[in-house]
Amino acid sequence: MKERLYSVDEVAEHLGLHARTVRNYVRDGRLTAVRIGKQYRITQEDLEAFTGRPVPPPVGESVRRERRSEVSAIVEVDALPPDTAHRLTTLVTASATGRGPQEEPLRVQAVYDPARARMKVVLMGSLADTARMLEYIEGLVGA
Repeated sequence: MKERLYSVDEVAEHLGLHARTVRNYVRDGRLTAVRIGKQYRITQEDLEAFTGRPVPPPVGESVRRERRSEVSAIVEVDALPPDTAHRLTTLVTASATGRGPQEEPLRVQAVYDPARARMKVVLMGSLADTARMLEYIEGLVGA
């Protein structure tokens, strides 16, 4: 595996130091480096030994992550009787909490105002889960 070599300027930027300070560390033997031509190069291993912590990958070389999408939706239902509001609250909270450990989290908040007979449901989760939850709500309260 090819080892990453950092320039003095890259190390200085990573550590928040001036490049001259890093060069002095190299010359004093505090930071191990290899001289290539007129420039010093520091291996990732030597930089990690110097700092005592792992070096994050540079911008553009980030760890490959799986793409995911998330949606937020606010549903407001007027003229909702209290018993239907209670059933709706039970439906959305049970659907959100009864999920397996491998599934994406689905966050739900439901608030009912009995004086106005109005309910608000806030959903935050994956596209598919949120769409499914909206279908549940539509099936219970109607269009």
